[in-house]
Amino acid sequence: MEIGYQYLALVVAGLAAVIWGLPAAHRLQKPYDIAAALAVLAGVILTAVGILLTIIPSFFR
Repeated sequence: MEIGYQYLALVVAGLAAVIWGLPAAHRLQKPYDIAAALAVLAGVILTAVGILLTIIPSFFR
């Protein structure tokens, strides 16, 4: 079984976006909280894709 270790950076970046964005979405003022919520959404997507590509590197081929 082949593991794509290079995609772990996606997982780390996604988790960092979620960890930053969740409290920031509640802490920031009105127009900026939307950007933090979008960062959380992007973080969840990055984490999911990173885990998928780490386990199955040739998934999108």
